[in-house]
Amino acid sequence: MKLGLMLGYSGAGLALPIKKVQLAERLGYDSVWTAEAYGSDAITPLAFIAAHTERIRLGTAVIQLAGRTPANAAMAMATLDQLAGGTRGHSRVICGIGVSGPQIVEGWYGQPWGRPYYRLKDYVAIMKKIWAREEPVTHDGKEIRLPFEGEGAMGVGKPLKSILHMNPDIPIWLGTGMASTVRLTAEIADGWLPLGYVPESAHLYQDWIDEGLAKAGKSRADFEAQAGTQVMITEDSSDAVQAALNRLKPNVALYVGGMGHRNKNFHKEMMVRRGFGEAAERIQELYLAKRKDEATAAVPDEFVDQGALVGPKARIRQRFRAWEDAGLTGLTIGGDEAAIAFAAECARLNTEPSA
Repeated sequence: MKLGLMLGYSGAGLALPIKKVQLAERLGYDSVWTAEAYGSDAITPLAFIAAHTERIRLGTAVIQLAGRTPANAAMAMATLDQLAGGTRGHSRVICGIGVSGPQIVEGWYGQPWGRPYYRLKDYVAIMKKIWAREEPVTHDGKEIRLPFEGEGAMGVGKPLKSILHMNPDIPIWLGTGMASTVRLTAEIADGWLPLGYVPESAHLYQDWIDEGLAKAGKSRADFEAQAGTQVMITEDSSDAVQAALNRLKPNVALYVGGMGHRNKNFHKEMMVRRGFGEAAERIQELYLAKRKDEATAAVPDEFVDQGALVGPKARIRQRFRAWEDAGLTGLTIGGDEAAIAFAAECARLNTEPSA
């Protein structure tokens, strides 16, 4: 199973851990991933990382669809791929795309939430047309049309073909979690960045993936799927394991309780789908009432433990086997340098010795 390194998005300041990325590359990691919310963007840091690495793939997990037109996203990713030394058949870039949520789409980007299923479908189709450079790009989609002919248009839009000869093989992965969009991902994309995927819930998605692949005439060999987890090595004691689980709970409470509208929160929906519906309702109720400490305390140990690799090395190694058997082609790791090195050992990559 391939490994990726998750960097995420910045806090108040942006400091890229280049030494950690270079360590991951030496250890045999396949990819490094950035993200964006409403601060630092996901693409610019990858250009900096490209200048300090040689092989590791550069992925966005994810760029937010509403933040860029499909043409702008295609231009940015193609430019990054060429700067990073990507070639046809061997792109260094993975373009991970997600729709975000209506609070960010409408509140930050000033775009309508619309019909995200069709917007995703149009977005991917346009990007692939731009990269292919087969003809000037036109698209008559349900959500996006090129040239634009809607309200305010002069009616003189011209189909264009990229000046830059772009890599047509840049893979597009979609960050999705609902039945319709997971099927769409398998149908139109090259890979999947699942939300809240854990070994215990892997069975929920397999039929959706197979249905999407079948619609496109593809097989599992044509499709990558990479989930994410936190790795935290602790002493061999129940107190140490519990302390590590507790350190992960505030982030769960933030996303389930506050990262989305009360009636439209994909993280909460994912928690419900995994069988923790009562806890999800309670966490959201407490978090929105600004009782954040209580919301954190309401996060079940089991929920956190399913989604993380926490504990002494023997416990992590055993749990890692469950991830390997969960229908994934890769696993993205968050953690310190010791965690990154040990995950490489678990995945049997070419590793430097670790203590």
